[in-house]
Amino acid sequence: MPRHLTKSPSVLLLFLQPRRLCGTAASSLPAAGELAAVSVSTTKELAPEDDLSEESRSRLVRDTCRLLEQRGSWTPKLEAQLRHLLRVLSPPQVRAVLRAQAQGDARAAFEFFRWADRQWQYRHAPEVFDEMLGLLSRTRLHDPARRVVRLMIRRGVRRGPRQFAHLMLSYSRAGKLRSAMRVLQLMQTDGCAPDISICNVAVNVLVVAGRVDKALGFADRMRRVGVEPDVVTYNCLIKGLCSVRRVVEALEMIGVMLKNGCPPDKISYYTVMSFLCKEKRVSEVRSLLATMRNDAGLLTDQVTYNMLIHVLAKHGHADEALEFLRESEGKRFRVDEVGYSAVVHSFCLNGRMAEAKEIVGEMISKECHPDVVTYSAVVDGFCRIGEIDQARKMMKHMYKNGCKPNIVTHTALLNGLCKVGKSSEAWELLNKSGEDWWTPSDITYSVVMHGFRREGKLKESCDVVAQMLQKGFFPTTVEINLLIHALCKEGKPAEAKEFMEQCQSKGCTINVVNFTTVIHGFSRQGDLESALSLLDDLYLSNRHPDVVTYTVVVNALGRKGRLKEATGLVEKMLNRGLVPTLVTYRTVIHRYCEKGTVEELVDLLDKMLARQELKSVYNQVIEKLCAFGKLNEAYGLLSKVLRTASQRDAQTCHILMESFLNRGLTIQAYNVACRMFQRNLIPDLKLCQKVDDRLVLEERKQAAGKLIVKFVERGLLKQEK
Repeated sequence: MPRHLTKSPSVLLLFLQPRRLCGTAASSLPAAGELAAVSVSTTKELAPEDDLSEESRSRLVRDTCRLLEQRGSWTPKLEAQLRHLLRVLSPPQVRAVLRAQAQGDARAAFEFFRWADRQWQYRHAPEVFDEMLGLLSRTRLHDPARRVVRLMIRRGVRRGPRQFAHLMLSYSRAGKLRSAMRVLQLMQTDGCAPDISICNVAVNVLVVAGRVDKALGFADRMRRVGVEPDVVTYNCLIKGLCSVRRVVEALEMIGVMLKNGCPPDKISYYTVMSFLCKEKRVSEVRSLLATMRNDAGLLTDQVTYNMLIHVLAKHGHADEALEFLRESEGKRFRVDEVGYSAVVHSFCLNGRMAEAKEIVGEMISKECHPDVVTYSAVVDGFCRIGEIDQARKMMKHMYKNGCKPNIVTHTALLNGLCKVGKSSEAWELLNKSGEDWWTPSDITYSVVMHGFRREGKLKESCDVVAQMLQKGFFPTTVEINLLIHALCKEGKPAEAKEFMEQCQSKGCTINVVNFTTVIHGFSRQGDLESALSLLDDLYLSNRHPDVVTYTVVVNALGRKGRLKEATGLVEKMLNRGLVPTLVTYRTVIHRYCEKGTVEELVDLLDKMLARQELKSVYNQVIEKLCAFGKLNEAYGLLSKVLRTASQRDAQTCHILMESFLNRGLTIQAYNVACRMFQRNLIPDLKLCQKVDDRLVLEERKQAAGKLIVKFVERGLLKQEK
């Protein structure tokens, strides 16, 4: 197809329709690593992988990369050397440099690309532009990719669907579906005709974004402009239909392929079969196998059986996977240890260890020797069901058959011991790892550490972490926090602080959550000075406390009646731009209402509400004051609640009325009901009848019966004749 074409209405139909695809939420695309395997097959033609190994080993390329590694301390002399190297580099060598730089970060490759383009008497060759776009298409760096395309247009460098497809992929990986589809408009403006390759990329972008119906519509528009869908297009659509569980339409799509003279390949059938295997619809899988053989002339080979075995085993359908394995063997296809391992692993996950062990024995009898992965799955399976002795026997069996257990096998055994409460035995085995010629990993240490923690042996758990640090492994902040929390829960915040400081001194990452956990531990013990001191340490270490940290300390200060300090701390939190949470509001309200300092509470709440509007704050205040028996203060704040006249306000007023009635203050309950009527907020009828009955008993003739009259006047109650 020619590169330039007239902008006919049919072409405009293809390019302009996608503008209406997205609405406002085009950010639901997956990350770069989630692009489908179909996308890879779609773009193989777009980005051929040239073999640059020869150029990457050349001295010029190595010297250039060495200079670029020193970019942080560049001098005019180093830049002059790099400029000299650039002038003698061939285009393949420049591409090799870009590829080497992109291994660490594609931004570094783009910086070199831009720097080189600005040098005197140098211009990038077209294949260098292609290489840069290809590298960026594997990342989310859509803005650099767009700048490269614009530079190509400005410089008059040849460009076609392949280059625009790279830009589209970069946009899609960044979650910008609207911008990805607008690449087609940019392509039209540049006078470049669409071909099947970029159309396939567009279809796959829509499918991965979950816009299957839009992808189907786009495929229809392809035909209108003379671009016939090929097998890759249909495979993308089939994959999209299966991903949204529209398997019937996916099967119909295979029929459409046969009808349109585009024979489906095995990927077309495998995509649907994978979905059916996941759903354990084996009878339909067999029917599809027959269709594949009879209608498309595609024979069921070893690859087909391997696919079925692995997919079924992966989703826990061990019996069905074993059935296909037997069938494969019956047709004299060779099933290797990988296929057997998949079935063994599936049985182990289901706890069916007898079947798993039987298959391992069968493998040995057929001289298909199980590898360490298979044995490790069996060891882990026995440990999962608590049969540690059987796991040990399997490890001895491994040695007997010449297969040495690896770190995964040993870690599985240690995890099993910890699960049955034998963490001390696991710790002994870990310490003997050098004698048994295996090296523990950070996961191995974490397994034992969590085992001791679950058993409440916190000292031993800390010892494991200490040895872990000596070996150069660092526990995560979550693991550290779990141990700190356990120590604080046992009333040992000082030990928790010492442990945290030890981890920090050894280079572990300590975050605000770890500090907050220790601060909370001190606060629960009433040791406020230590908690405040730790809060100051947070400031000194440039770790800014978050809202949770402030709330914990404010709650502790309020419990001790140190409300002035609590107020200062809340104001400091607000001055730092932190937005109070619901827990912060509840904490402040509870502590200030408990002490009856309502005026200070109102002033503080006004400052907090300036950061974040919360309509039910004063409802909480009144209800909390009622709970503490401070009814006069609650009545004084009633005007702040009756501003909105919502259902929540009515509930708060009812709580206040009930509180007055329980204290024998009937006239005050009557006044609350009257104020509700004034705000067109209807009180509860039964509660008002209760108030009226009390007024009659108390012989308050002026007020008795008036609440019922108000109901009658509003037509909410019929007047008795």
